[in-house]
Amino acid sequence: MGSHSSSAQRATAAGILVTMGIVFGDIGTSPLYTLSAIMNGLVIDETLVLGALSAVFWTLTFQTTLKYVLITLRADNRGEGGIFSLFALVRKLDKRLVIPAVIGGAFLLADGIITPPISVASAVEGLRIYYPHLETVPIVLAIIIGLFTAQQFGTDKVGKLFGPVMVLWFTFIGGIGAMAMTQNPHIIAALNPWYAFHLIVQYPHGFWLLGGVFLCTTGAEALYSDLGHCGRANIRVSWLYVKVCLILSYAGQSAWLLNHMGGTISARPFYAIVPESILPFAIGLATLATIIASQALISGSYTLINEAMQLSLWFKTKVVFPTDIRGQIYVPRINWTLMVGCIVVVLYFEESSRMEAAYGLAITLTMLMTTLLITMYLLKERINKVLAFGLMVVFLTIEVSFLIANSVKFHDGGWFSIAIGVFLSVVMYIIHRSKEIRSRLTEIVPLDVFIPVLEKLSHDESIPKFATHLVYLTASPNANEVEQLAIDSIIRRAPKRADIYWFVNVNTVDEPYKMSYNVQVLDIQTDENGNRDIDVVFVRFNLGFRVEPRLNMMFRTVVEDMVHRGEINIATRYKSLERLNQTGDFRFVLFKRFLSNDNELPANEKLILDAYFQINKLAVSNQEYYGLDTSNVLVENVPLVVSPPPRLHLTREENTTPEVTLPPEH
Repeated sequence: MGSHSSSAQRATAAGILVTMGIVFGDIGTSPLYTLSAIMNGLVIDETLVLGALSAVFWTLTFQTTLKYVLITLRADNRGEGGIFSLFALVRKLDKRLVIPAVIGGAFLLADGIITPPISVASAVEGLRIYYPHLETVPIVLAIIIGLFTAQQFGTDKVGKLFGPVMVLWFTFIGGIGAMAMTQNPHIIAALNPWYAFHLIVQYPHGFWLLGGVFLCTTGAEALYSDLGHCGRANIRVSWLYVKVCLILSYAGQSAWLLNHMGGTISARPFYAIVPESILPFAIGLATLATIIASQALISGSYTLINEAMQLSLWFKTKVVFPTDIRGQIYVPRINWTLMVGCIVVVLYFEESSRMEAAYGLAITLTMLMTTLLITMYLLKERINKVLAFGLMVVFLTIEVSFLIANSVKFHDGGWFSIAIGVFLSVVMYIIHRSKEIRSRLTEIVPLDVFIPVLEKLSHDESIPKFATHLVYLTASPNANEVEQLAIDSIIRRAPKRADIYWFVNVNTVDEPYKMSYNVQVLDIQTDENGNRDIDVVFVRFNLGFRVEPRLNMMFRTVVEDMVHRGEINIATRYKSLERLNQTGDFRFVLFKRFLSNDNELPANEKLILDAYFQINKLAVSNQEYYGLDTSNVLVENVPLVVSPPPRLHLTREENTTPEVTLPPEH
C-alpha cells in the first residue's frame, strides 16, 4: 500500500535510538499525570483501580497500536506522515476532504500549546515532595521560555542526546513500575477487558472517567507526524518496548493505589512508587523527558505550518533552516506565538491538575478527523470496503466516546484549547476558500496568441528597455497559458520591453520533498548573425509540500543549466556593455492583489474575501517568501475584481446653457 521508502522497510539500531528520542516523548510522559487525572477526588477502591488500568491498556492497544502503529503508519506519503501528508494522498478523491484536514491540523496545533505546560509542570511539581509550598510557576516558565528561545539555533546537537535520555526514561519507568507491582501481583488481572467494561457501564459516573483515560494516548497523533524522521519499521519495533514500559509504569502505580483503598490520592502515584533514595534523580529525569516531549511537539508544529502554507491552508510566513539536517525547520512567528500561548496557559491554570481539564479535548477532534481521512485512504488503496468501514466504526465509536467524556472538561478549561482550535480552523478555511474564489474567475489566456506581440515589443527600440530578462510568476502550470494580468502588465499598463520574457510557475506536488523543473522555450528567432534569439521561456518548478520555495536560488540554477547546455545566452544585450562580457540583468515582476471596490459579490463570498485580505496583512511579502532579492523586484498593485457590477446606465444630458457670443477680434 502506498509508496514505501527504504527507510520505512527496515529497522536499525541507530534508527531505533533516534525514534525513541523523537517519536514517543508525548505519549511517554503521560504516566506522570494520567492516573492522577482519573483518580482525582474519587475514593479509591478495587473496581476503580482495576477498571482504570484495564481501560488504559486497551486504549493503548486499540488507539495507539492498532489504529496508528499498524494501520495509519501504512499511509506514508513518500516516507512522510502527519495529517496534512495524509490529506495530500486523498485530496483528489473529494474536495470536501479539506474540511477534516483543516480541523485536524488546527486542533493538533492547539494541542501543541497545552502539551509543554502540562508535561513540564507535572515533572517540576515532584519537587513539592521536598518543598510542599514550592511555587512551581516561575520554574515552569523559565524552562518553557528557555526551550522556545533555543529553537532559533537549531536542535541538531542537543537532539543527539534525546534518544539515550528517552531510552533511560522508558527503562526507568518500566523498572520502577515492575518493582511496585510486586506489592500486588494480581493487578495483572486488569488486562482482562471486562474490568474496563465494568468501569464504564456499572461504576457510578464511570463513563465520564474516560476523559482521564484518554490522556494515556494523546501522543499517538504526533507518532504518525514523525514518520518521515524515523521510518515505519523503526517506530513499530520501538513501540514494542515503549508499550511494555508504559504498561509496567501504569500497573506499578495501580498496585500502589490498591494499598490506599478507602481514601483519596494525596500524592502523584508516579512519584509515590519511586524509592526515596533515587527520587531526586527521578524528578530530574522526568523534567528532561518532558522537555524532549515538548521539543518534539514544537518541531511538529513548524512542519505542520510549513505544509499548510504549501497546500494553501495558511498565509505566507518566514521559514528558516537553522541546520543542514533535512526536514529541520524553524518558523519564527509560530515559535513566539506558541511560547506566548504556553506562558498564558501556565499563568492561567498554574497547576498541572487544572491544565488536565484543558488537555485532551482538542486532540480528540484531531483523531476523529484522522479516522475519516485514513478510511478514505484505505478505500483509495482498494482495501475491502467492509473491513475499511468496520475499522472506521470501531475507531469512531471509541473516539466519540472519548469526545463526549472529555466534553465535561469544557467549562473547567477545555474551552481554552477548543477556542484556539476553532480560531485556527476558521483561519485555514478562509485562506483555502478565498483561493477557490480568486482562482475561479482569474482570467487565463492562451500565451501563443501574444507571442508575436511580445516578439515585436522585444525589438521595438522606440520603447526604452525595461530589462534584459523580465520574469513573471504565474499561477498557471500550463506552458501555453498565462494570467491576463501578466499580459496587461507587459503590453497595456506601461509597455515593458525586454530581450527575453520568462514565465515561472511554482507547482506544489503531493510528494513531500520533490524538487524538479521543466523548461519549454516558446519562441526562438535567429538574428542577422545567425545567433539564436529566445524571446519567451516557460519554467515550471515541481516542489514538494515540505520544500521551501527558494526561487532566487532555484531560478539561477535553471538559467545556469540552460547556459551550460547551450540553450540560452544570458550576456547583456546593451551595445555599450557587450565588450565587457557582462551578464544581462534580471527583473522579477510580482503582483499584490487587493479587493476592488467595484465588486458585487454574494454576502458570504464578500465576507470570506474581506477576512482573507485582513489575515493576509500578517503574511510576509511575496518577494521575501520566494527568497527574491528586493533590488530586482517590481511589485504591482492589481485590483481583484471578482464579480464586476452591471454596466451603469448613465444618461447624457444635452447642454442647455445659452451659447456665449465672443466679441469680434480687433
